[in-house]
Amino acid sequence: MTSIVSRLAAAAAFIIASLTYASAAEIKVFSTVGVKHVLEELTPTFEKVSGHKLNIIWGTGASLAKRMHDGEQADVAILTRQGLDSVLKDGKAVAGTERNFATSRLGVAVPKGAPKPDISTPEAFKAALLGAKAVSYPDPARGGVATTHLLKVAESLGFADQLKAKAKHPPSGMSADLLVNREADIAVQQIPEMVVPGVDIVGPFPGNLDLVTSFAGAVGTGTAHPDAAKALLDFLQAPEAAALFKANGYDPPPPATKPS
Repeated sequence: MTSIVSRLAAAAAFIIASLTYASAAEIKVFSTVGVKHVLEELTPTFEKVSGHKLNIIWGTGASLAKRMHDGEQADVAILTRQGLDSVLKDGKAVAGTERNFATSRLGVAVPKGAPKPDISTPEAFKAALLGAKAVSYPDPARGGVATTHLLKVAESLGFADQLKAKAKHPPSGMSADLLVNREADIAVQQIPEMVVPGVDIVGPFPGNLDLVTSFAGAVGTGTAHPDAAKALLDFLQAPEAAALFKANGYDPPPPATKPS
């Protein structure tokens, strides 16, 4: 991991050296918690090399997109691709500045060392969740992709009410937290968000229950720091950053699409 960070510093220096800034800026970033671990690790390198500071506001992609739709401004938006497309369509982010960073799959985790349940089929997946004493997943009120999909799956398999009776919602929004402190014995969220000490990943949802989420970013409309915002996006798309995403359980992003 250290070698990846070292290469990131060099990549950041190259990207940022090609731009000229009048002064250091504070960049307001709306970021989905879906990339929280990686962005937190990348932030010191970017700040050290660029001289800029990142003011990161975390939330679900849906909640942050809503804030932008409602008029709140950010210099950079890092959301699910679905959320980013909605703010681009609404003119809250600048078309043509989009960058795809990574994808992740929705999955299941247990406390480290605990038996891993069979989730290889929809029936086994249902049995695994029903067999748990407590299931950790983000609060539905936050509107996250993981919870929305999980509840749809539970409804389709006929155990929505039973799942809700076992539900525990982590205050942090990170399902794995409740595995680490043993408040839950199974958790559901994007797999990279659960790659933390004290947790074992069981695997993704089975078959056609699987869900792949893309993460992307763009410059916010009306930013006073467009060059710095673009440099951050370029930095997050560099090969060295891609290596860090991979090391944290993410898959490669889909090919870039031309803006409409």
